[in-house]
Order: sequence, then C-alpha cells, then structure tokens
Amino acid sequence: MNKAVTAPLPASVLEALARYDTPTICNAMEIVAPERRLIGYTTKPLVCPFPDLPPMVGYARTVTIRSVLKSTLPADEQSKRRIAYYEYVGTGFGPRITVIQDIDGADVGYGAFWGEVQSNVHKALGCLGVITDGSIRDIPQWAPGFQALAGSIGPSHAWVHAENWGGEVRVAGMTVHSDDLIHADQHGAIVIPVDIAAKIPEAAELCGRRETPILEIARSPDFSLEKLKEALKRSAEIH
Repeated sequence: MNKAVTAPLPASVLEALARYDTPTICNAMEIVAPERRLIGYTTKPLVCPFPDLPPMVGYARTVTIRSVLKSTLPADEQSKRRIAYYEYVGTGFGPRITVIQDIDGADVGYGAFWGEVQSNVHKALGCLGVITDGSIRDIPQWAPGFQALAGSIGPSHAWVHAENWGGEVRVAGMTVHSDDLIHADQHGAIVIPVDIAAKIPEAAELCGRRETPILEIARSPDFSLEKLKEALKRSAEIH
C-alpha cells in the first residue's frame, strides 16, 4: 500500500508530471520503482471519449456505485448521503480525480452515474476527470475539459447511486485508495507513490534520451540491422 498523503505535493511537481503521457510515466516508474512493474496501473481497456485532452494529475476520490438495485434508504436519507458524498469529493488535497468502481458484478455499466450533470458538478467541485469501470453518457453535453475513462457508454442511469466512498476501489485492474496520486490520459491510468513523484520527470527524460538513438535509426532511410545494433548499444550507455 502507498504511503498516506500528509501534505500536497508542490504544484510544480504535478505540472511536471502532466507534461508526459501515461505510457511515459509507466516507463519512468520502471526506473524509479522497478518493484511496481506489475502493479498500480490499469490493465484492462477503458473508453476515452476525449482523447485530445492533456494528461491529468490529481489526488483520488474513491467511490463505489451500483445501479441494478434500487437504494433502500428513505428519500431524505438519500439526499443527506448525496450531500455527504459531494463534501467528500469537493474537499481534501487538489486537484482531484474521481475513481469509481461499479460493484454490480456481471451487470457493471448497467446504469451511468456520469453524464451532463455529474461531469459539470464534479468539475465545479475541483475534479479534473473521472476514471470508472462503469458507464457514462451525455457525451455531447459533457463538461468541457473534464476527462473521462470509462468501461462503456450507455443511455440510462437506471437506479445508479453512490454506495460508499473513501475506501479502496479496483478499476480496470488498478487498485486505488483515497488521496492516491493518479496520472491518467487516453491510454489509461497509473498510481504514483507520492514519495517518489518528484523523481519521475527526470526518469521520463532519461527514457526519452535512451529511445532517441533507436528511433533515429529506425526512421532513417539508411536503416540496417548493424546500425540498429549500434543504436541499441548507445542507448544502453546513456545515463
């Protein structure tokens, strides 16, 4: 489990992380934290309706939802829980990313928690986007600039409601805890331990330098196997 966040990282660190796409962050993590090579990122495909949006970096707000079963709580209690949920999502270190696990089992994605209303409300609460294995809808009316990675796109919200929040969730193979630092874009998402976050940009630059000689020869009209071998050797010597 990642170390608990006790203070927000400097904005400069978040801005630096956001300059790289998520695959590059994964590459950098292999250098900085090789023990995490098989954990901490999405391993199943998610739909991204807005692939041109830049990477987002923020602190997780974790939620579980269900939509097949109607809530058994009285209407006034449901209203209180909705306010409590919004208070949770709208407070804490920012910026924030909502990470939602649909716990409907075989019926995951049956009803969409996210659409025109929730995307705009969560954006106003200080969230950058949502990562969910559930469904989303209202894509043309979606809050501008609010990123989404979802299990599917569907038309109805059925009986969807937030079940619990603030605990551990698992979305598309990625386990997330409240306040975990998340990096995400159209490719997927990864949890970045806060104690190594500041080291990631330098490692990402190293990855780029190591790839450069290989890409140059691969794209060259003078490509040959021998030149590729030489490029691989040069790449391995870069530190």
